[in-house]
Amino acid sequence: MPIKNRFAELHGDITAWRQDIHANPELLFDTHRTAALVAEKLRAFGCDEVVEGIGRTGVVGVIKGKSDTAGKVIGLRADMDALPIKEATGLPYASGTDGKMHACGHDGHTSMLLGAAQYLAETRNFDGTCVVIFQPAEEGGGGGREMVEDGMMDRWGIQEVYGMHNWPGVPVGQFQIRAGGFFAATDQFDLTIEGKGGHAAKPHEGVDPTVVASHVIVALQTIASRNVDPVKHVVVSVTTMQTEGDSYNVIPQRVHMKGTIRTHDADVREAAPERVKALAEGIAAGFGARAQFTYLPGYPVMVNSEEQTAFAAEVAQAVTGQETAEADPIMGGEDFAYMLEARPGAYILVGNGDTAPVHHPEYNFNDEAIPAGCSWWAEIVERRMPAA
Repeated sequence: MPIKNRFAELHGDITAWRQDIHANPELLFDTHRTAALVAEKLRAFGCDEVVEGIGRTGVVGVIKGKSDTAGKVIGLRADMDALPIKEATGLPYASGTDGKMHACGHDGHTSMLLGAAQYLAETRNFDGTCVVIFQPAEEGGGGGREMVEDGMMDRWGIQEVYGMHNWPGVPVGQFQIRAGGFFAATDQFDLTIEGKGGHAAKPHEGVDPTVVASHVIVALQTIASRNVDPVKHVVVSVTTMQTEGDSYNVIPQRVHMKGTIRTHDADVREAAPERVKALAEGIAAGFGARAQFTYLPGYPVMVNSEEQTAFAAEVAQAVTGQETAEADPIMGGEDFAYMLEARPGAYILVGNGDTAPVHHPEYNFNDEAIPAGCSWWAEIVERRMPAA
């Protein structure tokens, strides 16, 4: 079944929703306007049940098929939150809030799922129940975990769950997926190097923590190159480095650093922070400084179920008429992992074309991907729960 004609008819409406959400970005759980818009539209579509406030600001809509003899319940999830980035697209519908923008395409995910919900509520050409899930706080807040812990899966009896993310660099409307570990576990750390501050003209009288921190940053790259099996994946990145003070002629007392540890294997995930700590403490001690390391566990590895991945790829092929490509493992994190820990399911990538990468100030979701994305979600429901 190719892209559904109904989504060609709805394309203008869905695009307008997307661009409105884009112009009004909201962060983490503060997605009140977006959630209200979603709930309003789900009620207007005629969903059988619409519940707000799941996982703080999440929204759930329930659409029952023409019959329910199979008793099957499928969940479809989209994320709603934006990022703390200053937009540089210059678009007519660019962010109206300085320092916030939809730089990851969650505006597109939400709008595509709304389009699919409208179609499914109109046609109800399936035997079972579809639960559409609109999640806040994917970008670091763990909104997926919050919705699961709020009892969402059990409350609506969800048996399988499916998600989607746009992907720059993949042709518009084409799909990629992989079974098993797909997105990485993403943990964080804080690291403080304390030396002995002093006058910049007399470095020999102090212990310069900036020099120590520089050696630590370089040494941390040996975790991937010398401590971990080369066929496994690990990325250790120091993402911020801030000295105390801002004078030209003062050697600071402390340097504060933050970073991430990204892994796919449980053993590497356990070992990597220990190596960060050991290297930082050892190098600091060698210079006469001290290191204080704090480890902050984050999202787990996102694991696609084998059966549901094969099915999702089959649906994507039906939509595009082309074989669904196998995606490479991704070192980015995705808190849909929590939903896949709770239920079997699959997460797929849909092409965004030749655009700026996600999390970039010039990124924009490609509205030409809307019909393919909506069709995939609708086909998941109609093929997994075919009408009797």
